[in-house]
Amino acid sequence: MRMVNRHLGAGILAVAAIAGSALATSASQATAASYRCKTSSASIDTANYSGPTNDQWNVTTTLCAKRTGSSVYAYAKISWDGPVFMDVDNAAIFDSARFRLQVKRSQSGTDPVVVQRDYYAIESRLENSNSVGNYNGSYQTPTVRWSAAGRSKAVVDGVLQLDWHRCCGGYKSHSFSASPVV
Repeated sequence: MRMVNRHLGAGILAVAAIAGSALATSASQATAASYRCKTSSASIDTANYSGPTNDQWNVTTTLCAKRTGSSVYAYAKISWDGPVFMDVDNAAIFDSARFRLQVKRSQSGTDPVVVQRDYYAIESRLENSNSVGNYNGSYQTPTVRWSAAGRSKAVVDGVLQLDWHRCCGGYKSHSFSASPVV
């Protein structure tokens, strides 16, 4: 009888392990699939350079939001195809740079900002090149959460703000298309 119970117990554990991994897989797929995203692009000129070579930063931003019950989650993924400069890993391209992620309550008229986060870590990524000075890269913000009151709808906005080194009087803002409403 003990032998049967051991085999039965081992069989139940194996079935539970398989079912648990299937649930975890489907839950992570459902979580990923529930984000609604909008991708947009901008070509940004290097403001403190006016030489003969190409100096455009082709930036693509994907703004994503999802709703789970009364909570809204949002993040942004930013990628860029930057110029090729003579300097490798030049930490003096910007005096500062940040990506501003905003969750807004969607309503008629102006959408009020309910959560705003500035991510300065993008500056070191923007100033990081490969071994031949090609400034391509990407950055993803952490996920932010807003507890929406009642049935409030939300939208996510993003702005890349660049303060070029010794140039142009502070941050210049580059806005991207907002996420779909959730």
